[in-house]
Amino acid sequence: MATSGTPGTPGRNVEHDTRRAKTTGLAVAAVGIVIFNVAPFFNWVNPEEGADPRTGYETDSLVPFIAYLGIGLLIALVYAARRARRGQHRGLTLVTMAVGIAATLQCLAFGINPMGGLERGDNLGVDIGVWIGLIGALLWAVGAFLLAKEIEGDDERVDTRGYDRSDRGTAGL
Repeated sequence: MATSGTPGTPGRNVEHDTRRAKTTGLAVAAVGIVIFNVAPFFNWVNPEEGADPRTGYETDSLVPFIAYLGIGLLIALVYAARRARRGQHRGLTLVTMAVGIAATLQCLAFGINPMGGLERGDNLGVDIGVWIGLIGALLWAVGAFLLAKEIEGDDERVDTRGYDRSDRGTAGL
């Protein structure tokens, strides 16, 4: 406990909580997002009729979109890690995890039944880019999950005087 003298309440006890979220989850998510952003440059599908293989960019515009969305979420997570009272914003972290799960499911769908050739009648085979994307997406989702498990700014605490120390309605304590 530290003491703070605010006008009107001299010597009032104020608890200073210095707990912060560990950055391990953020680092794992960042590595996954970087790997997922590299994956569209690799071949995702390979037509069996002797045609050239197609990269993630050529296969489906959703592949690079999710990769770029991951970059935006990563920038927001890094900003929140610097600015948030305890080093993370739970809502942003959960959205990042949800998009990582969606990216994982997209890669699994490509692995099971490659997309991007149905309208042309291509018989497509899966290529290395799908598996690189899957590894990146899994790391992305797991990293966001690890960060979401960490402490955040609005957890509920009660101080020794019985006052609710959550962020809801305790601005002057």
